[in-house]
Amino acid sequence: MTELTELDPEDKKIITLARSVRARNGVAEGAAVRDETGRTYVAGSVALESLRLSALQTAVAMAVASGAQGLEAAAVVSDAAEPAEADLAAVRDLGGAGTPVLLAGADGALRLRAEAR
Repeated sequence: MTELTELDPEDKKIITLARSVRARNGVAEGAAVRDETGRTYVAGSVALESLRLSALQTAVAMAVASGAQGLEAAAVVSDAAEPAEADLAAVRDLGGAGTPVLLAGADGALRLRAEAR
């Protein structure tokens, strides 16, 4: 397991942002993505009667809607043991295969580093 202190400062930043949106909005998940220009997009999970999106899907959608052409990295703060396949697919669609997806717990501790496949 990679310690948070061993991460690149920009990766620490997106974990921190994902953690804070989760706490601030009181949602099950928080996520942040960094696009090819270094801009970040932060989102919580969406749970409406007519629309359900994970936090990571929402963050990717926000990046696309803002004109991002690619992703450098993604982070999600969740109680899940691993990123959902749909989340990895969304990151892959914009960032390409191999884009890192960092999964952290509510305490911000990195639990898993996966790659979009």
